[in-house]
Amino acid sequence: MKKCSKLILGILLVVSVFTFAGCKDDKKDSDGKIVLTVWESANGPDEFIKQAGEAFTAQNPNIEIKFENVWAQNAAGQINSDGPAGLGPDLFAAPHDKLSELIPSGLVLPVANPEKIKDLLLDVSIKGATYEETMYGYPVSTETYALYYNKALISEDELPKTWEELAKWSKEFSEKNPGKFGFVVDVENPYYTIVFASGKGNRLFGENGDDISTTYLNTPEAIEGMEIFQNLRKSCIDCPSGDLSGGVVDSLFASGSVAMHMSGPWYLEYFANAGIDYGIVPLPSMSGEPTPSASFSTVTCMFVSAYSEHPEEAAAFAEFLLSEEMQLLRYKLSGSLPSISTDIDDKFAVPFMEQLKYSYPMPVNNKMVQFWDVFRSASSNIWNGADVKTELDTAEKTITKPFMQN
Repeated sequence: MKKCSKLILGILLVVSVFTFAGCKDDKKDSDGKIVLTVWESANGPDEFIKQAGEAFTAQNPNIEIKFENVWAQNAAGQINSDGPAGLGPDLFAAPHDKLSELIPSGLVLPVANPEKIKDLLLDVSIKGATYEETMYGYPVSTETYALYYNKALISEDELPKTWEELAKWSKEFSEKNPGKFGFVVDVENPYYTIVFASGKGNRLFGENGDDISTTYLNTPEAIEGMEIFQNLRKSCIDCPSGDLSGGVVDSLFASGSVAMHMSGPWYLEYFANAGIDYGIVPLPSMSGEPTPSASFSTVTCMFVSAYSEHPEEAAAFAEFLLSEEMQLLRYKLSGSLPSISTDIDDKFAVPFMEQLKYSYPMPVNNKMVQFWDVFRSASSNIWNGADVKTELDTAEKTITKPFMQN
């Protein structure tokens, strides 16, 4: 194992590798205009809200959009304190899995025109924005991951159709090219490893993600898939899980040492700046299946705050963000995939949009907190050679037992 760590370290050595809330006075009408405060993340989404706001105001001169930088991952926690205090926004962005925090606390309002909105959206977007059969979020973007490949190391014609084919190709590739690897992934990250437990229609917490009586992680389908995952170590990169963190595997692909890598659109620019001539395709299929493997997806939603003084206007702006023009603008500015059915003339967006068809949103229920830590441990142990069924049985029992026993 020391040899493995030294090899990776040697490769990586050559690779270069204030949040604030609005004050109450800001929510008052200004010069006869309604001012809507919108929380969003920086680095792309911020510019999107600013430009979308200008376009919306051009159509609705009585409404002004005021952007404030609150990261989407932090918004659910911050609205919990700022909303009741009258310091929060009218609209804020958050990933769909925050619904389990937002709804029980009464922090957001249901979608004003759900049937109209659903006609615009991808199925995965609808599912992500829905909690207990009620739609609460306006999905503004989606994310999933696919298979990157280095064109200098593998041609499009050679790309494997199944994980078994990927293992076979990788083994032969590494034997012919010492110091290079056929495939890498962050093997401890449940966001990726859930792929292998989701074959043949098996889904975490069931089809709708709300059956907390069982995780479906120790079904025959999940066991079979995680055995495929375990066998990738022998064929692709024989290193312990601790040596294959997200930062390491991303850097390995960026160094030109890896033929294939499972990751998302958030690394398009990073790999391009590293000088990698890459392509992207949907994921390989699980054994016996004709379609790409099922991946996790994340839906970023705009939520209308339950504390907004202008909920109708906030809902109108949120709906405006789902227009085709605005969805394409968001992709252009942030790289995040549209939540609606639309054509994007971009060679990198197409494979991710195709993979989205086979993805499913991260479940929203009160057992997901346990899932991340427990399945991370199970994935690591399985990669390192532990008995697959034993690990998955343990994960099932740990996640589903009553909270008082945790």
